[in-house]
Amino acid sequence: MTQEQYAEKPKARSKLNAVSKLFLYSKKLVTGTTVISEGFYLVFRHQLYKDPNNPLNTRYVQYFCRRLCDVFNIDLRVHGDIPRQPALWVSNHVSWLDVAVLGSGARVFFLAKAEIERWPIFGKLAKGGGTLFINRGSGDSARIREQITAFLMKDIPVLFFPEATTTDGTRVKKVHGRILGAAIEAQKPVQVCLICYVNKNGELDTVAPFIGEISFAEHVQAVLEMPKVTAHLKTFPAISVEGHTVETLTQHVQEIMQQGLADLQREVLVHQ
Repeated sequence: MTQEQYAEKPKARSKLNAVSKLFLYSKKLVTGTTVISEGFYLVFRHQLYKDPNNPLNTRYVQYFCRRLCDVFNIDLRVHGDIPRQPALWVSNHVSWLDVAVLGSGARVFFLAKAEIERWPIFGKLAKGGGTLFINRGSGDSARIREQITAFLMKDIPVLFFPEATTTDGTRVKKVHGRILGAAIEAQKPVQVCLICYVNKNGELDTVAPFIGEISFAEHVQAVLEMPKVTAHLKTFPAISVEGHTVETLTQHVQEIMQQGLADLQREVLVHQ
């Protein structure tokens, strides 16, 4: 083999890999567009927008979330049983992908920051799917807590991210527990669940986390290009609110989430 032929082989392989990557990206993009169209079809076909927080609607939310996991090449692994009794759900927050993962495993409605409502396409779908939006730091949490209390008293399950921001998935940040007061007022349990994104090497995935200065559009593109990721979803025994104040309940949830994530990582990561 001549030096010229030897040098051409890596170039050919690189070109082939680029073409293959472009093909897979295009295929996911087409599939994603189809799934989003299905989402809008579900919203309007079943008129979910007329009664977006009807507990029966969660089955459509779950179907849509499972389809999203397929599009984004996420394999869901559930650890523990997914309870069906009405509860206030809480989870650690790594990415906007968490909604697809959690919605695939549990039949719940979501609480999200108000900015998401203004996201193109996904914002309208989220609203049609019963998502509640909160303006952080504006005093809106009191109104949202009252609304969640009313939902819980009607056996409508709601999930929120008490860290109030996304992380790289390595640890749980400070839990903000004001909204946990809704569970106390409604006398409904708090259901803790945790997510851990693992790549094919058995390590914490670094593409899934939506952190830093990357824009939403850029992160969507990165996710569409990423190899298969396994999202491990673990549930814990429901927490009774009896005898708790908001402060003690917040501390209890913080401890369970911190220890639970550490335990989950030891269970699913190769190098723990």
